[in-house]
Amino acid sequence: MTTIEQLDDAGVEFVQLQFTDIPGTIRSVTIPAGRLATILEKGLWFDGSSVEGLARVAENDLYLRPDLGTLAVLPWEERPTARLICDLYQPDGTPFGADPRRALRAVLDSAAEMGFVYRVGCELEFSIFHAEQGGSGLRPIDSGGYFEVTEQRAEDLCRDATRALGSLGFSVEMTHHEVAPGQQEIDLAVTGGLELADALVALKTALRVYGRRAGFLVTFMPKPIEGQSGSGLHIQQVLVDRAGNRDAFFDPDRPYQLSAVGRRFIAGQLAHARAMCAVIAPLVNSYKRLMGGDEAPAHITWARTSRGALIRVPDANSRDQTRIELRAPDPSCNPYLALAVMLRSGLDGIASELELPEPIEEPLVREPRRAESEPIADVLPGTLAESLEALAWDPVVRDALGQPIYERFVAAKEREWADHSAHVSAWELRTYLESA
Repeated sequence: MTTIEQLDDAGVEFVQLQFTDIPGTIRSVTIPAGRLATILEKGLWFDGSSVEGLARVAENDLYLRPDLGTLAVLPWEERPTARLICDLYQPDGTPFGADPRRALRAVLDSAAEMGFVYRVGCELEFSIFHAEQGGSGLRPIDSGGYFEVTEQRAEDLCRDATRALGSLGFSVEMTHHEVAPGQQEIDLAVTGGLELADALVALKTALRVYGRRAGFLVTFMPKPIEGQSGSGLHIQQVLVDRAGNRDAFFDPDRPYQLSAVGRRFIAGQLAHARAMCAVIAPLVNSYKRLMGGDEAPAHITWARTSRGALIRVPDANSRDQTRIELRAPDPSCNPYLALAVMLRSGLDGIASELELPEPIEEPLVREPRRAESEPIADVLPGTLAESLEALAWDPVVRDALGQPIYERFVAAKEREWADHSAHVSAWELRTYLESA
């Protein structure tokens, strides 16, 4: 991180003012560095109605107000360029209700009022393809598998992104090849909720920029290749008790070293899982991944060892810390909104003192039970339409978004589902063209 005084020393002539829209796309405007002092004082006007899904025409006048704590020099820019992440305001100085970053901050404030600090880390999975596709479609950069060392150019891409995140003040724990061809993973260390969301936005930007320069297509699509493992965004969650500065999930005398607070937090996320899916798995394509198998969850379960569970309490916890891992999110989500609904659901479990069901370690499939002895578990939504319906019936998850974001988010996703439903796919042509 840097200060305004250091920008001149770094030769910075321009500053990007960044924010994310409701789907999670990074947006920015660029100003001369000499204007920064004025913008910090007065903000910068822009036409919000021009940003898809952000503001209605009647709300077109919006202001960017930079968060000075996010000032940094962007390592992937060829010429020294700084960036500031901004909050959105209306002309009268009131916060704009459809600002995703503010939605997360509001839920973090609610956690603080309950005496907790939300800390999170993540495992970001993504796929790398050749920019020019072959006659058979997508061509992964390699044919490697889990933890294999196969393609130096992919390794270089991950190292470039790691160095970039480090220069922005974020910590990467490790990178490695994932299960599918061309699939990589970068793990971000546990940090504050708002900081992790900022880090994810920066990491995805860095990977795309460095990927394009190397002649690759980096995609965060959840299921880019049929029959191969999809890409998830596994989130490790820690709740810190502010009064004692200790892990509120940890109890050395309870099974799984899981405290009563931790059990209720998990119960809350299980109770709201179907509605959360609309936000943490927000694409039509997301539900090609959430079908079970390939370690992706399909049922609303928790476990210690089963990697097909929606929530895991890993055995790799330290002696004084218990992490709770949510495995349904995928990298296409808006991280600010995803963390907001995750935390709000967990806090509801604590406030409502929800009871946690027994863990299910056995792998489950979507088909009906084969025997009466098999465990029963609800399933996650099978389509985006199902998750949107669940969201409509869940006041807790809707409250985490806030009504302005909820309305705009649902409108955009309903259009996406309608477009998908109207599309005649190659599979339909193969299956029905001659037989129907």
